[in-house]
Amino acid sequence: MKKKTDLRSAQWFGTIDKNGFMYRSWMKNQGTPDHEFQGKPIIGICNTWSELTPCNAHFRRIADRVKQGVLEAGGYPVEFPVFSNGESNLRPTAMFTRNLASMDVEEAIRGNPVDAVVLLAGCDKTTPALLMGAASCDIPAILVTGGPMLNGKHKGKTIGSGTAVWQLHEEVKAGKISIEEFLSAERSMSRSEGTCNTMGTASTMACMAESLGVTLPYNAAIPAVDASRYTLAHLSGMRIVDMVWEDLRLSKLLTREAFENAIRTNAAIGGSTNAAIHLKAIAGRIGVDLELDDWTRIGRGTPTILDLMPSGRFLMEDFCYAGGLPAVLRTLGDADLLPHKDALTANGKTLWENVCNADNYNTEVIRTLDNPLVDDGGLCILRGNLAPRGAVLKPSAASPHLMQHRGKAVVFEDFDDYKARIADPDLDVDENSVMVLKNCGPRGYPGMAEVGNMGLPPKLLERGITDMVRISDARMSGTAYGTVVLHTAPETAVGGPIAIVQNGDWIELDSANGALNIDISDEELQARLDKHNAEKPVNPLIAQGGYRSLYIEHVMQADDGCDFDFLVGCRGSDVPRHSH
Repeated sequence: MKKKTDLRSAQWFGTIDKNGFMYRSWMKNQGTPDHEFQGKPIIGICNTWSELTPCNAHFRRIADRVKQGVLEAGGYPVEFPVFSNGESNLRPTAMFTRNLASMDVEEAIRGNPVDAVVLLAGCDKTTPALLMGAASCDIPAILVTGGPMLNGKHKGKTIGSGTAVWQLHEEVKAGKISIEEFLSAERSMSRSEGTCNTMGTASTMACMAESLGVTLPYNAAIPAVDASRYTLAHLSGMRIVDMVWEDLRLSKLLTREAFENAIRTNAAIGGSTNAAIHLKAIAGRIGVDLELDDWTRIGRGTPTILDLMPSGRFLMEDFCYAGGLPAVLRTLGDADLLPHKDALTANGKTLWENVCNADNYNTEVIRTLDNPLVDDGGLCILRGNLAPRGAVLKPSAASPHLMQHRGKAVVFEDFDDYKARIADPDLDVDENSVMVLKNCGPRGYPGMAEVGNMGLPPKLLERGITDMVRISDARMSGTAYGTVVLHTAPETAVGGPIAIVQNGDWIELDSANGALNIDISDEELQARLDKHNAEKPVNPLIAQGGYRSLYIEHVMQADDGCDFDFLVGCRGSDVPRHSH
């Protein structure tokens, strides 16, 4: 039912004066007839298509299907590009430009004659960037992701994108396979368009978006090349028109309750640690106070029931055929493990209404609660004198025997130092050591690259050692695995305690109690910090200016979501002053 009559776009196209003449006239040079400006919702299609972002390279076709849906429902679609930060090619890391992309989205929405937006995202950082930018405007919005690639197939075996890279590269270093065999898997791993087919960050954020209620049901798992992906895009285009008339803004969807549902969902699917950063940033834009401790309060104790790589055996294509995210959410809801069943979603129904009849077609892929992949899959938040503001560990991807561990530190001052020394046969390291990587946080890298899952020393791999405790202020790919402590805050570059760890220091990881400590006295810790901060050089990148300088000076720490301090909050969608 049409309820909202005051269209935002009418402030451009609905006046009979000089300004209205100009706005309509220049749009008409594309062959747009006059009646398209007469009371129809103008729907922006925010597209992160780019051939440099392989995950999103098929988005022009998806956009066409969205347009068909918009037209069918009585709206008028206008497609516009925004910065596409693809994980696979962009240096130093796509995380470095997530906030830049969100600024692009926010200002494109606010400054243009659109009443609502369909957000086309897929690759890791495009999904949070688009949601962050749209949340800061708070207009009706619906997300359509591009879908995962087909299952990787190599020499008769199923391999997962990203995960296979880490596994096969370790086998090369261990001398188990040749470099030629390693390289032969390149094409086999990436068999179709789409995002990583493992439960990496792209798939995780697609699941987070669906559990937040900003997509239509089943969006997260449909493969990129499946016809259902295009059907969903068409239906999303239809739905966004009704969302305009209903005034169903993001602030009505991205509620505290929705974020709590997402945190529980992340535990159940064995989702990426990156979700902790991205959900915090999205929440900050819409005005929801989300904290790291919420991941402990809501997520811990939740079984991981999705048996997907890197934690398990299967891939996103299998997840789709098993029933997709609705089957996971129904399993949680039937056991009263879904915190807020009545949370509103983009189709106007509650989350529970969307999933209460969902079927699980394969209990090997989507396991039952009495046969979980991991008994407690919620992200483990660690605090202590090594991480006063917190650090994150993913239990479903870790080795159980290392979750309680005490070992001597082997320190790498930065990623270049790690690469230079890790293969040294004389490196003083064994399987009980704790590898510590510094200067890879938001400001230190800059951009907080996915280098936290440091490959193990070859001399240990040759002995059959496959995991060690690793600690850094960096992130790791959602496709990666291991007992890896990440996002240690404050980071090295701002004088966090990780900066003063020395070779031979004893470090204790106590995941059961959420503790991460360096075994030195408070006095010794403070003395080292004072010395470090007195000698800390100014980052030379700041003097070079440009976006890098802006980033380093304004990015917040991992526990705050790594947003820019000046971007936090919702600035709304009030129409700016005329351009002429």
